[in-house]
Amino acid sequence: MKDNKSLLRLTFMGMMIALGVIISPILRVEGMCPMAHLINITCAVFIGPVYAFICALIIGILRMIFMGIPPLALTGAVFGAFLSGMLYRLSRGKLIWAFLGEVIGTGIIGAIISYPVMTYIWGRTGLTWLFYVPSFIAGTLIGGSLAFIMLTRMQKAGLVSKIQSALGSNVYTGGNEVLNDAIGIGVLGFIGYLATVVLVHNFVPEPTPFINSIKYIVLAAFIAAGVVYWNMNKSKA
Repeated sequence: MKDNKSLLRLTFMGMMIALGVIISPILRVEGMCPMAHLINITCAVFIGPVYAFICALIIGILRMIFMGIPPLALTGAVFGAFLSGMLYRLSRGKLIWAFLGEVIGTGIIGAIISYPVMTYIWGRTGLTWLFYVPSFIAGTLIGGSLAFIMLTRMQKAGLVSKIQSALGSNVYTGGNEVLNDAIGIGVLGFIGYLATVVLVHNFVPEPTPFINSIKYIVLAAFIAAGVVYWNMNKSKA
């Protein structure tokens, strides 16, 4: 049985590595690869911090070799994958902590470490310690939000614990479903915020102050909707 679970885990890792390489170009610009964070959090939840780190490392190396991606493929993935898995485990299976681990690990730690790597190893000039922070955080919010919503739905259907058990990973119940749904509504706001920024930037030549403020209105509306949902349904928790 243990050998079967080890084989399943290796198979799962191989599938996630292949998927991570294939979907990484989606929405990608230098310093932002949202789909990498979707893979990171998924691996962190299903196979834990060490294996998630290994997956991120292999995906990053393959992307550098076959796609010509700079070392950002590594600095923008491995720290978030490991911290996502650690915080998920320490919180006893709270998906929001897997999401936050990716945001902190990649959006802050990975972004800051990218400066000396890109400057002194890759030879890039004109960078600062915080140069990659905005784009890294934007990428983690997009990919992390997608992962959180997907895993919340899977958890509600009882699939997360079943997959964890099949892979021989730590099995967690995931906590309050109503709270997860409320947080899911809130994190959708980050996607709405970033979508609004892209739409305004590409389709509004001279945006007015009101147009520029729409992104904040969208974000606040989703967060408020999440709060309202929680207050209306917390008695069912």
